[in-house]
Amino acid sequence: MLRATLKSLLARKLRLILSGLAVVLGVMFVSGAFVLTDTLGRSFDTIFSDAYVGTDVGVTAKPKIDVNEMEGMPVAATFPAATLDQVKAVPGVATATGLALADGARVIGSNGKVLTSFGPPQMGSNWTGESGLVKLREGRGPTADDEVTINAGVAEAAKLSVGDRVGVLTLQPKREFTVVGIFGYSGDRDSLGGAQEVTFTERVAQELMLGQPGVWSELTVKAADGVDPAALRDDIATALGDGYVVKTGEQLSDDATAGMKEGLSFFNNILLGFAGVALFVGIFLILNTFSIIVAQRTRELALLRAIGAGRRQVIGSVLVEAVVIGLVASVLGLAAGVGIGALLAYVFGQAVGGLQLAGIGVPANAVISSFVVGLLVTVVAAVLPALRASRIPPVAAMQDIATPDRPLTKISAAGAVVSALGGTLLALGLSGSTGDNTLWTILGGVLLAFIGVALLTPLISRPVVSLLGRLFAWSVPGKLGRLNSGRNPRRTAITAAALMVGIALVTGVTVILDSAKSSITALAEDTISAELVISGSQTGARPPSFDPAVLQKAAELPGVAMVAGLYGDRAQIGDKQTFIAATSDVAALRDIYRVTPTAGSIDSLGPNQLLVDSGTAQDRGLSVGDTVPVQLSRGEAQTYTVTGIYAESDLFGGFLLPVSAATNFAVPQPTQAYLKLDSGASVDQVMPQVETLLADSPEVSVADRADFIDQQTSQFDQLLTMIQVLLALAILIAVLGIVNTLALSVLERTRELGLLRAIGLRRAQTMRMITVEAVVISVFGALLGVVVGTGLGAAVVRALREDGITHLVLPWTEMGLFLGLAAVIGVVAAVLPAIRAARLNVLSAIAHE
Repeated sequence: MLRATLKSLLARKLRLILSGLAVVLGVMFVSGAFVLTDTLGRSFDTIFSDAYVGTDVGVTAKPKIDVNEMEGMPVAATFPAATLDQVKAVPGVATATGLALADGARVIGSNGKVLTSFGPPQMGSNWTGESGLVKLREGRGPTADDEVTINAGVAEAAKLSVGDRVGVLTLQPKREFTVVGIFGYSGDRDSLGGAQEVTFTERVAQELMLGQPGVWSELTVKAADGVDPAALRDDIATALGDGYVVKTGEQLSDDATAGMKEGLSFFNNILLGFAGVALFVGIFLILNTFSIIVAQRTRELALLRAIGAGRRQVIGSVLVEAVVIGLVASVLGLAAGVGIGALLAYVFGQAVGGLQLAGIGVPANAVISSFVVGLLVTVVAAVLPALRASRIPPVAAMQDIATPDRPLTKISAAGAVVSALGGTLLALGLSGSTGDNTLWTILGGVLLAFIGVALLTPLISRPVVSLLGRLFAWSVPGKLGRLNSGRNPRRTAITAAALMVGIALVTGVTVILDSAKSSITALAEDTISAELVISGSQTGARPPSFDPAVLQKAAELPGVAMVAGLYGDRAQIGDKQTFIAATSDVAALRDIYRVTPTAGSIDSLGPNQLLVDSGTAQDRGLSVGDTVPVQLSRGEAQTYTVTGIYAESDLFGGFLLPVSAATNFAVPQPTQAYLKLDSGASVDQVMPQVETLLADSPEVSVADRADFIDQQTSQFDQLLTMIQVLLALAILIAVLGIVNTLALSVLERTRELGLLRAIGLRRAQTMRMITVEAVVISVFGALLGVVVGTGLGAAVVRALREDGITHLVLPWTEMGLFLGLAAVIGVVAAVLPAIRAARLNVLSAIAHE
């Protein structure tokens, strides 16, 4: 039986290639994700090992608040310079060096624009001389307060040379320096992981990077010969007491690597999610392939039953084919995944500024997951066809090969039940009633909804396909293609369902993002009364900022009625960490945002006073007169008194502090400013004057209200584009499904096609018939996807109504584009099967059994 199965598989290898491709593409995504994260992880292992190679023990202070980079900008705590002397006095310390090191030194390139960084930090520190890691390539270290050295990565990106003047943004506004040196790193590297680094003199680094002189953010300690770093770490920790974090260089390297890998795991999970979608679509393709092949082998399988093969052997025969396909596809998918992972790693390395990659490796999890996923998908997809094959009676061997249409009652009932269950899970998840399991509940609901719709699709395929086919019924090939596409509703439904999943996800995401964009736009237009806004595009944890002096100068411009500057940060208030804001003019902000009081006064703020929105006040049990402890990123905790509560808004809320508090923010400069003009003042007249004020603040620009809103909502368009690109793989697999179905269908109808050719159907007409069939199935799948995706998107938008997403936007243009694209997909998918059908030898086809 095994020999017969393998020979049957070899005889049909071309038929199974396309179904195998679906698994190859899905496995490629899975293995590629693991190869990518493994390569990047080992690359950062090397970088951080090198970064701490000269450090036996590192000393830092405990941060004021522990901020995750996904939430805000972490700020290193400072400690007195006298701590350095304490550490030097510990027995076993050979050398100890103080560092005024912090993220946030943004270099202005020769083109007048700030060098951007998509991930790697922009470090500023004091120059400590050459070491085993840092090597000067040109010039010398800074000795005067207006001198800096830069790493070679910065020099290349900013097109700077020794002797050039360069502007640098730090905790203070733009300062001009002379580049006196350019340095690199061991191994002839221009940067460490794409990090941009600028070094100043000790005093300037403390002032600009840490905010005050006479403090350090970090100490690096070298142990004396024969001293164990772990023992020295313990001795230093004992000498310094609480308030300090003392770790060995190895621990520091491990911590840095772990933090980076945590971020990479998030990216890895996204890729695996899209791989899951691709494999889910692949199941439809493989299920259809095996169903058609089993139908075509009715006589063969019946003969096997007639000569003694049992049902289990028939099931085993089909599953063996699935296992062989799964194994081959897993091997090919793993190989392709290694290539894709290497390519993505290279792209990532270039994007972050020339990251030197470790050698491309194949981790065990990539190999294991490839074979587990590949085998699991193919075997699961082959189970139903295998069971169907085992039920073929031996008497079928004496009849013509035919598979009568089975009733759709059971599959339709199952589809209704599964759809109802999926809808229930979606409702529970979107209502937020499942707590920490909300995401999994929603994903489970979506999955069951897709399965339920796929099960219901055969019931609606015949009437809908017949209706769509009438568009082509003006010719004989068109009529034949319409009839062919509707003759087997199960096969048509499975083929269309594969395309439905990809189109539905894209449509649903488009509905959600377009609705969110429209809602935010409408809310901003109704809420913000300022005609001009100063802001910038945030590309990392640090928001763009500008010189606070611009606020006062802008307020003095002719035609400007009021200016409100906004500062932002994370803060620990009571037992919860939250976002907090400060403003330069409370009254102006109140008028610009049309904020109304619900208790107390919101006209002004004293040094130790704060305002809070009504929702937050209710959640925390606050009322006017209450006091709350506030710990900012810098400085000591202070107690603030609630002097006013304002009405909660979807656009503006939370705690609001006086501008004096911003000194201790992570970014002590305004990140936005709103300008309200006098009645009759022209935006065109005022805007150029504001642009002049921002000449030394290249991170931000001024825009009118409409352009500002467009800038803030443009991230939705970028997100949508990224999702569409990633879901293109699922749509590609669906196209393979259409090609596969048509190819197998042509083979199945060989004799029929021969008879049609014999009675006068020309080759061109045969090709048009196959093309019509493909287009009808493809458009049916896209139509189904548009309807399902719109329903899912509308449900999510409805659930987000209380969060401010109040406008439901249906992307009619995109929907029409998807349907048009489906028609093109149908034409492309029909090319090979149509050529094959047209080339059939008429006499051989008629004689085909």
